[in-house]
Amino acid sequence: MKKLLTLLAIGATAALTVTACGGSNSGGTSTPNAAPTDKVLHLSFLQDPGQPPDPDIYYAGQGLLLTTNTYEGLLQYKGGTDKPVLEPLLATEWTASPDNKVFTFKLREGVKFHDGTPFTSAAVKASFDRRAAVNQGPAYMVTDIDSVTTQGDYGVTVTLKAPNSAFLDYLACPYGPRMLSPEGLKKNGGSDNAQSYLTNHDLGTGPYSLSAAEVGSKYELTSFGDYWGTKPYFEKVELPVITDVSAQQLQFNNGQLAAVLHDLPSSAVQSYLDNKSFANYSLPTMMSNYVYINPRKGMMTDAKNRNAVMQAIDVDELVKQTYFGRGKKAEQIYPPNVMAAEFGKQSVTHDPSVLSGLAASLPADQKSVTIGYDSSNPDNQLISNLIQTQLAAAGLNAKVQAYPTSEIYGWVGGDGQSAPEIMTYLGWPDAPSPYTWGHISWDADGGLNFFGCSAPAVTDALAKGLPTGSDADFSTAGEEAVKTGCWLNIADVNDFMVAQPWLKGVEQAHVVTDPNTLRLAALSVG
Repeated sequence: MKKLLTLLAIGATAALTVTACGGSNSGGTSTPNAAPTDKVLHLSFLQDPGQPPDPDIYYAGQGLLLTTNTYEGLLQYKGGTDKPVLEPLLATEWTASPDNKVFTFKLREGVKFHDGTPFTSAAVKASFDRRAAVNQGPAYMVTDIDSVTTQGDYGVTVTLKAPNSAFLDYLACPYGPRMLSPEGLKKNGGSDNAQSYLTNHDLGTGPYSLSAAEVGSKYELTSFGDYWGTKPYFEKVELPVITDVSAQQLQFNNGQLAAVLHDLPSSAVQSYLDNKSFANYSLPTMMSNYVYINPRKGMMTDAKNRNAVMQAIDVDELVKQTYFGRGKKAEQIYPPNVMAAEFGKQSVTHDPSVLSGLAASLPADQKSVTIGYDSSNPDNQLISNLIQTQLAAAGLNAKVQAYPTSEIYGWVGGDGQSAPEIMTYLGWPDAPSPYTWGHISWDADGGLNFFGCSAPAVTDALAKGLPTGSDADFSTAGEEAVKTGCWLNIADVNDFMVAQPWLKGVEQAHVVTDPNTLRLAALSVG
């Protein structure tokens, strides 16, 4: 999450890291299939997205491929850049009051929803109201709205209850409020605000509509003939669910998939870096790999012990063995591209002797801990295994355990007892504002605060910075978060994608704020 800071200077353009291809293939033919002639794009999901493609519910990762291509918001972030740059989408112009409390928008004319009804100012209020009523993870982005008033069909004023420097970022980010058809919501609302309907339909304005959604099996997108913008080259996008990472790579290597956009394990990265048959891309993101420590369980209830564990982790070694080709050691507690380099510094010195000294005095039952990781992330399994070895050298007995994503999110708001003492997790902000990352991660009610760790100094600094977007206040919040011993940023991670050489437009289709996905309308054959 992030805010419009000086870091985000409008017009800043890309210095994308794009690597071309190199040597032998890993497990498949060395000659990719020819480009398709039927205008069907074949991609895949590694595991099911896990949540319905409802923009007011979806709050995970790879399923953004569905929501960001079927729905549009008032604003968006520009593709093909290495820093977040705001640009118009369904709003063509906007202004913010000096106190960041009142926002006015001029809306795009001639836009149709997929149900054929016109996009007008009525959709803005209906969409904000629907998000609040559904009240799922991203609902916080609209809870501070005091009023939405319309000026004819193509003018809207949004007034907030309190100043919020991150509000425009909310509107543009991949989890932000999307515009939904008011008529479609009314017709299909049922008893759950159309949640049932939007599991396998959509009510958006995007270049693609959702034409199939079979959980655990396949998803499909079809280009929308009345789309207001440039028509997509690919008329259909097929997205089967593949449950095995090796099977996914084999299908790609054999030319059955046009690209692999996410979840390539580090063990496969080097083979594709060395492969001259395929194109590979290491693209800037706002993703970081974190270590979380549970302050409510066992020895970790003591901040001194938590900090000792963090000091025992050899971050340089983790990055060296895991993120070659697509990541670097993190220098800030915030994810990359959120704040200027001088803010939010981490100050954790690698010194395993601190933990060794503490562990020697712990009772036997306090020396055993569990390191958890998301079962859909093979890299975090590797990282967890490496941390296990490092902690063992310092006197802790650790076991490594996989947890499904749904269970991990279920720890939020709990007592921490069913969760592990330590967890590795690849995360990113909802929007490019330091406040947003701090809120969801460090505030007691944050949607990514899995273990409920918080501190008054952190919360106060975040709240102080929100009205104006003060980098200094957000930096203080980050520094205070580090002191809790609950969070350590290991690595800033790029999107590493591989594609058939005929697939064009990958860099332009990639958005630094949108992990593991592409804007499909920017892709073509060349």
